Amino acid sequence: MKTLLRYLAITLLLAAGHASADKPFVFTAIPDEDESKLQERFGQVAAYLQQELGVPVRYVPVKSYAATITAFRNNQVQLAWFGGLSGLRARELVPGSQALAQGVEDAAFKTYFIAHRDSGLTRADTLQDTLRGKTFTFGAKGSTSGRLMPEFYLRQQFRQAPEDVFSRVGFSGDHSRTIELVMSGAYQVGALNYTVWESAVAAGQVDTSQVAVIWETPTYPDYQWSIRGDVDAQFGKGFMDKVRAALLAMKDPALLAAFPRSGFIPASNSDYQPIADTVSAIGLIEE
Repeated sequence: MKTLLRYLAITLLLAAGHASADKPFVFTAIPDEDESKLQERFGQVAAYLQQELGVPVRYVPVKSYAATITAFRNNQVQLAWFGGLSGLRARELVPGSQALAQGVEDAAFKTYFIAHRDSGLTRADTLQDTLRGKTFTFGAKGSTSGRLMPEFYLRQQFRQAPEDVFSRVGFSGDHSRTIELVMSGAYQVGALNYTVWESAVAAGQVDTSQVAVIWETPTYPDYQWSIRGDVDAQFGKGFMDKVRAALLAMKDPALLAAFPRSGFIPASNSDYQPIADTVSAIGLIEE
């Protein structure tokens, strides 16, 4: 009987270990561009991480910034490519969570304000009073570069809420859509992630005779990879460090171009204190 019980105990332990080994490591990303681009980008990343980590890795898309945070909080994903604001919120909800890596460009990120030619607006070093009365679109409501930072600088300049500065304020949902809306004339002015703009221009997707950059913000920290604080308990001791090392070692030009980033550098939670300070300055915006 003792032998049988010992055998059953060993069998259960082995089964548990096998289940743990087969447990997929799941990640997601804020939906800052259209879904087809995200699928292409992060499908490649999943294959890379699976090879580096030695566990099954799966990318799951989400429909909103808020859904990205919820998936992270509920352990539906263990890793996420967040913006500055969404990463801050997600880490606050899961004790021990860490910012692991950011793009080289993310340490000094910026927002572009773009305008349709018919608005009559031209490039300037400061936000001009001629913006008043124009129509304006942010990106997603929870976006750092498409909402939080542009709203901060608008409030700082005009001492008013955007709704009191512009004749109409909208939310496009993502940076690519912001370009489309301003280029079509649906909105006269928009704010977006500068890397999305520059990539779209380089790819010939922007009619620069119709829309142009009129202002850029001072720099701030933005995107980062953040990981749940309990991944070592889920995937084994040292797993968090292994993920960090894999992200920092991502050198394939095809992978980097998909972000687009020139490389990844170490990040820490303290790097995003300026984002927390901005949230405190203007109030926690809804998503």
